[in-house]
Amino acid sequence: MPTLVHLQLRSGAFALQASCRFQGLSGPKARTRLSIPCRGKSTQGSARPEASRSSSNATKNSTQPSETEKQTLPWQEYLAIRKRKRRWETALTIPTTIGAFFAGLSYFGNLEMDPTKPIFNIDPMFVYGAATLGCAGLGYLVGPIIGSTIWRLTHRRLMRLIEQRDREFHQHIVKNRVDPTAQSATNPVPDYYGEKIGSLHDYRQWLRDQSKFRKKAAGFLSED
Repeated sequence: MPTLVHLQLRSGAFALQASCRFQGLSGPKARTRLSIPCRGKSTQGSARPEASRSSSNATKNSTQPSETEKQTLPWQEYLAIRKRKRRWETALTIPTTIGAFFAGLSYFGNLEMDPTKPIFNIDPMFVYGAATLGCAGLGYLVGPIIGSTIWRLTHRRLMRLIEQRDREFHQHIVKNRVDPTAQSATNPVPDYYGEKIGSLHDYRQWLRDQSKFRKKAAGFLSED
C-alpha cells in the first residue's frame, strides 16, 4: 500500500507538471526554473534551421559573383584575343595573296597571246597581266576570311562571350570616335574602326588620339 510520503511525492510531481504546462507559478525563481526544461527543445530546434538557412544563404551569395564572372570575359583578355585574331588574319593574308598571284601567273602566262587579236581592243599581254594582279587582289581579300574562320574554330567555347564583348566594344568605338568629315591632309582620322587596339594601353592611347584630333580640327592645336 502506498504510504503518506509516496502520496505527497506524487501529488507534488503532478503539481509541477501542471504548472510547467500552464505557466501558473508565480515568482521569478519558479518561472526561470520551469521555463528552461519546457522551452529548451523548441528553441534548439528552431535555432538549428535558422543557422542552416543563414549558412546556405551565405554560400549562395559567395558563389553568385563567381558565376557572373564566368559569364563575362575580362577586357584585358578580350583585347588580347582580338589582337591574336588580327594576327591570324594577317598571317593568312600573305600566303593567300602570294599563292593567288602565282596561280594567276601560271595560268595566264601559259596562254597563247596573239597581238593581232586584241581583247576588248587591248593588247592581250596587258589583259593577262591585269588578270594576274586581279588574282593577287582576290587572294588578299580571301586571306582574312580564311584566317577568321580558322580562328573561330579554335575559339568555339568562348565565341558567345567574345561576340558579347564585340558588341560592347563596337558601342565604345562608335561613341568615342571622331567625325571623319573634319579630317584633312595634315589631320587624318586616327584608326576610325579601332582595329589597332590590342590592349587597355592601346585603348587609352586611342582615346588620346581622338581627343587630339578634335582639338586640332577645332583649331586649338597647330597642324604640324
